[in-house]
Amino acid sequence: MKWVYGILCLFFLILFHEFGHFVIAKLFKVKVESFSIGFGPILLHKTYKGTDYRLSLIPLGGYCGMKGEKDFRNALETNQKSIQADSDSLYGVHPVKRALIGFAGPFFNFIFATICFILINGIGYDYYAYSNKIILADELYENSCTAARDAGLLTNDIITKINDKEINDFSQIIEEVSLRPDEDLTITVLRDGSQMVFTVHSQMDKEQGTGKIGVAADSESLFKTHTPHYGFFGSIGQGFLDTFEYIGLTFKSIGILFKGVDLKNAIGGPARVTDMLGTVAKEGFAESFKIGFISLSNIMAVISISLFIMNLLPIPVLDGGLILIAVIEAVSRRKVPPKVQYYIQFIGFAFIAVLFIIGLIGDINYFVSGAKK
Repeated sequence: MKWVYGILCLFFLILFHEFGHFVIAKLFKVKVESFSIGFGPILLHKTYKGTDYRLSLIPLGGYCGMKGEKDFRNALETNQKSIQADSDSLYGVHPVKRALIGFAGPFFNFIFATICFILINGIGYDYYAYSNKIILADELYENSCTAARDAGLLTNDIITKINDKEINDFSQIIEEVSLRPDEDLTITVLRDGSQMVFTVHSQMDKEQGTGKIGVAADSESLFKTHTPHYGFFGSIGQGFLDTFEYIGLTFKSIGILFKGVDLKNAIGGPARVTDMLGTVAKEGFAESFKIGFISLSNIMAVISISLFIMNLLPIPVLDGGLILIAVIEAVSRRKVPPKVQYYIQFIGFAFIAVLFIIGLIGDINYFVSGAKK
């Protein structure tokens, strides 16, 4: 059942992305020839105002087919110096409009994530957390990281701040440290009522792509707490703040990939993402509808932000590539020759192929290791 949940969630995220392209294309009078829910063989379809609306067999997203998408290929095959297109086609509108059509898909992912965070903040929820009192990990586990001990921290210290971030529970320690591998962290602690400041150099966990300093939670310090009460307008504001925060965290995570991380573990393919979505949905709704809704909304928001950023990468096979070419044409007031676009696209395809292979290997390792447990 979790695979059904996962597929439906991923399906909705991709479809919502395509709906963004659809809305802005219609707004700019670009003819949308087809809009499909799902891929593959068409099960049902109906034409309305020039658009063929389709329900297709494979529920893995959908597509928005705009007039003129094949004009680039035709110009390349006929060796044209520029793409010839009708005024109501993708390559026939002004480059700024084309860039906005390309941006609309990722922007709808941004909007979806924000809506999720607004709902989460508005509903609120109880959760259990360990306090910010620490135990040095090498006292519990052999061969543990000793960065905290080397810097002078002791068991029973209470971490109150990491860099400029206030710390209230152990999950916040994990969050701050994991995103800062191989960095000097300024950690403020309370020890016997006195405030002390230490500089701790975090280690890099190359398998997981996270930072660690060698501290563990005090298992006897579990407590129940509630998320802040924001109110209606407060939830909206905090929803936007959470979205921008996660965008920053995502860029931070991308930067960590270039620090020698084991990519096959750090990059997940669609199978792993689907499994994660399905597991969260199944376990959350088994607990209660509220917990299931909040848990699923949170992970869908995070994945939607990843789709927002990934699709804006200046790679021709992604929306960012369409935006890049359109911006170049708008600034230079000259059309980019089809052959130039082709060579750029070739590089983009190669990049995506490498990421796909890494993600596929990562998925295989993920499921094989899970089967062995």
